[in-house]
Amino acid sequence: MGSAGLARLVKRHVAHRATATGFAAGDSDRYSARVKQQGWETISSERHFANAHLEVVTDHVQAPTRGQLRTWTIVHRKAAVVIVPMTRDGKIVLIRQERIPIHEVIWEMPSGQIDPPSPRLRRTGNRGAVRTEIEQVALRELREEAGYELGKEGELIALGYYFSSPGFTDERGYFFLARPVVACRNYVRDESEAILDCRAFSISQIRRMIAENDIRDANTLSGLTRLWARGLLPGELRQ
Repeated sequence: MGSAGLARLVKRHVAHRATATGFAAGDSDRYSARVKQQGWETISSERHFANAHLEVVTDHVQAPTRGQLRTWTIVHRKAAVVIVPMTRDGKIVLIRQERIPIHEVIWEMPSGQIDPPSPRLRRTGNRGAVRTEIEQVALRELREEAGYELGKEGELIALGYYFSSPGFTDERGYFFLARPVVACRNYVRDESEAILDCRAFSISQIRRMIAENDIRDANTLSGLTRLWARGLLPGELRQ
């Protein structure tokens, strides 16, 4: 997927469910949401909970392949960026982060949620500017979480997206390959982040960590698969 297509998809996703202040806008727990998309029609929705990060609703949906309405409880989340940082010598940078929902500390790629496009961009529909905002989120998360930035003549490559758990949430993660990356000078990690470590791993180390279940984060596993499918991994894993 090219950058223009990525921008269109992100813009459509975040603008549909979020406002500039997140999901919490509006205090009604019942609302009509007659939305059509590619043969799917959401007739109405009932909101159960919303905050700045997610929204829980029950949707009543007409699917293109069924005659009767289907009712489904869904967690809407903002789209996110997932960054694959690759050093000049072909190593992948991972962070080790505390994850409260699973009560574990795991290795994963830097990532972060995408806030809705600014009101100005939503009004103008400037796709190039929306794409720039998304890319800036990716570079910001790379810098804040991992302490890395693009090196001289570095590039940020859009690699499409994936759904994290499509039977439960519409959350999607947009992949970016950042290469080559270098450590930021005078970097100090934000104490509010639950990140305990950051290291660059060779591809053989990454392969062993996957085989031994040391890497079990969906973002990281999916990102590495996308790199492999696009032929962007160093030679030892291209075959």
